[in-house]
Amino acid sequence: MTDDDADADADGHHTHREEFHENPLGHADVWAGMSVGDLADEYGKAGIGAAKMGRAVDVYAEMLERADVTNFFGLAGAMVPGGMRGIVTDLIRDGHIDVLVTTGANLTHDAIEAIGGKHHHGRTAEAGHEREHDERLRDEGVDRIYNVYLPQEHFTLFEGHLRDRVFPEFDGVVATSEFTRELGRANLAANEENGVDEDAGIAAAAYEHDVPIFVPAIQDSVLGIQAWMHSQVSAFTLDALADLTNITDIAFDVENAGATVVGGGVPKNFVLQTMLTVPDAYDYGVQLTTDPASTGGLSGATLDEARSWGKLEKSAKNVTVLGDATITLPLLVAGARDRIEG
Repeated sequence: MTDDDADADADGHHTHREEFHENPLGHADVWAGMSVGDLADEYGKAGIGAAKMGRAVDVYAEMLERADVTNFFGLAGAMVPGGMRGIVTDLIRDGHIDVLVTTGANLTHDAIEAIGGKHHHGRTAEAGHEREHDERLRDEGVDRIYNVYLPQEHFTLFEGHLRDRVFPEFDGVVATSEFTRELGRANLAANEENGVDEDAGIAAAAYEHDVPIFVPAIQDSVLGIQAWMHSQVSAFTLDALADLTNITDIAFDVENAGATVVGGGVPKNFVLQTMLTVPDAYDYGVQLTTDPASTGGLSGATLDEARSWGKLEKSAKNVTVLGDATITLPLLVAGARDRIEG
């Protein structure tokens, strides 16, 4: 007789199932005029990826609704060129991001939009014609980010913006969070002075609302290259280690902490590792990633794995959603907003 047989009654029904949850799976319904919050509720009834998305909205809404939770937001990937700039900007303005950790690339593209440049709809090449496609773009002076195009003259505009409005403000060693604050101020000023139609954006909103922006791998970007070039002809240089002090000071003083991680790489780890330097850990966590956990890499590692490192509290509410973040981030934010405002 097996242990399973011993747990079955005379009719063969199992009476002791520790892993079994009684609530049955529901079937999602959709209707005309439903809100994103309604859709998140329907996801929650279902299984597989839908259940993860529904749970992510639950956790994220609770993070945002609690006034005693400090929200650390990691933003990796091509999220600004991908059209997610406005979502992140509004989260900052609404007080839903208290600390932002991102890439130099996202801040480069954010500044380009702030000062008058634009990203454009493009296309990926047909199979077998990838090389010809990108060679033609090279000849036309256009850079490609998957199916987004960016004319190279916008980088020239950006470089002039840094030389004229940002670098003159510094002389000596600067933490990247101080540098990005000045970038936000300059973006806002240029946006207003030149009457740019596009919003002043992420760095400008962070400047206005005293939200620090950390860029732990700033040298891996056009922004970083320009900073390095300026350091060759001046006393200016960036101190990456100073940001560890700055973000640790914030983490040490928080009452409760929540981590929202979009993508992986350095921004994800910088957000999570911060809790290794303070007595507490994250109470909430939501991760949106395209990478599976089975490779053992950081970008796909679940937030449950982060718990084993002490980056999340044992009791933390957390969920990892696998999918394209340009699809899942708007759903997450809109669903949470519906919950809160409702």
